[in-house]
Amino acid sequence: MPIAPSDILLTGRVAVVTGGGAGIGRGIAQGLAAFGASVAIWERNPDTCAAAADEVGGLGIVVDVRDAQAVDAALARTEAELGTVSVLVNNAGGTFRSPLLETTENGWDALYRSNLRHVMLCTQRIARRLVAAGMPGSVVNITSIEGVRAAPGYAAYAAAKAGVITYTKTASFELAPHGIRVNALAPDVTMTEGLAGIAAGELSGDVGGVIPMRRAGTVDEMASAAVFLASDMSAYITGQTLHVDGGTEAAGGWYFHPRTGAPTLGPS
Repeated sequence: MPIAPSDILLTGRVAVVTGGGAGIGRGIAQGLAAFGASVAIWERNPDTCAAAADEVGGLGIVVDVRDAQAVDAALARTEAELGTVSVLVNNAGGTFRSPLLETTENGWDALYRSNLRHVMLCTQRIARRLVAAGMPGSVVNITSIEGVRAAPGYAAYAAAKAGVITYTKTASFELAPHGIRVNALAPDVTMTEGLAGIAAGELSGDVGGVIPMRRAGTVDEMASAAVFLASDMSAYITGQTLHVDGGTEAAGGWYFHPRTGAPTLGPS
């Protein structure tokens, strides 16, 4: 059957966006709602959780997705108020500088819990419900360009994000017979509220200057990719990491020299 505009719609579907109170998560929540999904925001910050939920006319649940019992409670409430969740966006995460020689065990565990553990928890819990109900679904994991390249000072974070990519592949295989697709999005520099503040202060110059497309990405561009992966337009795509990064991953370290515009590999 030929594709149709309606294939992109998410009408009647229930979506959960973790860490959906700000940044990429908030943008994705807005995109999913715009295409018809009923959206639940799972977010630790009560204020941003409520604001984001109001924006999308959805459900806001204050929850720490690193905690299994909290995830179970949030899922039970989401199901009771909105219905069975068939779209999950594992967006929650965070980082801090942690050079390899200085990383403590507590620091490593904190970055693992913030960026990888909850991906397993949320995916497992929601997939169990879908399998029991005999329903298909789509899981979209947010990883990072740092999951596929060296990240000096951020080894623990990069390892966790690489783990998200590999987990995506294995989860997609195990869940494929149940009609549940699992994919990932890998951004490079994306202009969120937080980054905009840093760019105006601590950072100098063009924060997207070393990206082949010569600019930072936007949350709306991430949301567009997430809507595609959540919808029937991507019905035969699973186990993939889509780099929404302006060409960074493909460039392999090459960039356009800021003065000459010449393709450059190495220091400018």
